[in-house]
Amino acid sequence: MSEHLRTALRLANYGLPVLPLRKGKVPFGNCPACVKNACGGRPNMKTAGPCRCPGACHAWAAATIEAAVITSPPWVAAWRQAVCVGYHPGGAGLTVVDLDNADAIAWAQAALPATRIVPTTRGEHWIYRGTMRSVNGVRDGVDIKSTMSYARWLGPGTSSMTALPDGVRALAVKKPSTTRPAPHAVAVPARAGNGECRHRTPAYLDRGIAMAEQRITEASSGVHATVYRTFLAVLSTHGRCGCLTDTHVARLFTAAQAKGESVRHCTDAWTNARTALGM
Repeated sequence: MSEHLRTALRLANYGLPVLPLRKGKVPFGNCPACVKNACGGRPNMKTAGPCRCPGACHAWAAATIEAAVITSPPWVAAWRQAVCVGYHPGGAGLTVVDLDNADAIAWAQAALPATRIVPTTRGEHWIYRGTMRSVNGVRDGVDIKSTMSYARWLGPGTSSMTALPDGVRALAVKKPSTTRPAPHAVAVPARAGNGECRHRTPAYLDRGIAMAEQRITEASSGVHATVYRTFLAVLSTHGRCGCLTDTHVARLFTAAQAKGESVRHCTDAWTNARTALGM
């Protein structure tokens, strides 16, 4: 049994949903049978029907505490290729504030309540009880990892874990701080008719998401740019009227990750698209 597998079983026994991370510290991509969520999705993704794929598909949504799954032959093969163990913070009712540099740590020490701290290669993970939306770049060197995301297991850390403060929740609704050039703004079409949302027709929205998944899947080059443009198109059409759910976003993230994108790249692209549209 590999060291990663032993660690995963120990964490799962404590109620922490785990997943193997491959080279680059990213999840294993979808297998051909699961591309574009053709399998129906994993239960964690709240889609119709459980996925029958025995492998470690669907990134964060594959995270599990089931020992029978973790030790199944396809997962054991993935653990042999894994470079580290990942976990789904939101699935365990947790939020990780990822601090990537000394300035970010200094800010947290001044602005946030003390909690459990785990040293990382470049900084620290501050772990709180409670969940929220995951978003990267809320401040320079600060990412939030909770629902629909994963974090790398780096040890139990020190100090007692405290409740997720409002100060961290507020970060998710502020404009992210980024040094990258801002994407060009795109005009958002006005709502049609008498104000009733035309996007609420399930077939219309599902067709739009399926087309977006296909566009990402068929990208032969420039995957980063394709993912961003696709996210921008989806948000410009469906982002203003409350149609999009976590399930729809998870489908887009899954398609992007199957092309080799990391969860961080997906979250950055989604956040930048929202910023470009003034959301």
